[in-house]
Amino acid sequence: MVNEREKMKLKNFLTAVAACFLIFMLNPQAQADMAWPRMARSADGVPISCEVQGAGEPTLVFVHGWSCDGRYWRKQVSHFSENYRVVVIDLAGHGHSGLGRKDYTMSAFGEDVRAVVAQVNAEQAILIGHSMGGPVSVAAASMMPDKVIGIIGVDTFQDVSLEMAQEESDAWMAMLQPDFAAGAAQFVQQMFIGKTDPALRDWIVADMSAAPPKVALSAMEEMLADMIGSDALSTFEQLEVPIVAISADLWPTNVAANRRHMHSFDAVIIEGTDHFLHMAEPESFNRELKDVIAGMLDAKTKTD
Repeated sequence: MVNEREKMKLKNFLTAVAACFLIFMLNPQAQADMAWPRMARSADGVPISCEVQGAGEPTLVFVHGWSCDGRYWRKQVSHFSENYRVVVIDLAGHGHSGLGRKDYTMSAFGEDVRAVVAQVNAEQAILIGHSMGGPVSVAAASMMPDKVIGIIGVDTFQDVSLEMAQEESDAWMAMLQPDFAAGAAQFVQQMFIGKTDPALRDWIVADMSAAPPKVALSAMEEMLADMIGSDALSTFEQLEVPIVAISADLWPTNVAANRRHMHSFDAVIIEGTDHFLHMAEPESFNRELKDVIAGMLDAKTKTD
């Protein structure tokens, strides 16, 4: 038989468990950690994985770059989901999204973003795209002008008027095609500076080099093709949403040239960092991103 002392110990134990569970459930971060990823269907039927944290409008939609995935935004999700609904996407062929696509074009990636925005029922969205995620965000915004209120490029949009020669594109592809893993490692190594945390640099190089070669080569070829022709430039000129770049000083940003082809463009430069500034310098980056978002919302309020 259980004596009174043992009953009291059991009661205290159950009370403590209940209290811990209550604290856990009242913790917003704990609830976010319990949220399962969602799946949306892109226009061509490819399943697109996304994760949602936080609440409120506008929805911040984070779009990763070439051969990356949603994990690259880990330093932004917890920070911004305190005040906004945050959506992190794995584009088709990346992360946990489907691989069943023939050509990984910027337009097709834009459809991935549109499918996710629809899936989460976002009324207003700010698209935040790193590197290749910049032109992908532009493609997505052109498909849903009633939803997107701003685009924030992360180390992208250095000079949208700069056309690439076919020979230069061929040279890029030649670096990647014979041995993708080795070529990708060589390519990505150029995106860092000396002070970058070696552990971060090595992880990014290894991770991007392990991307599915078919997806990576197709996406790169399509992105370069847009830079050779005028398709990408015409899309910029048709957009009426504000575009702001938050970039490193690794490569120069031609603000004047961009303003000639955009309805509204501005740039914030974070000195002394690399192409992955949102990972290498998350505190500085998050501070600048917070200010850019606030500026976009303030400008929208004035024009409404």
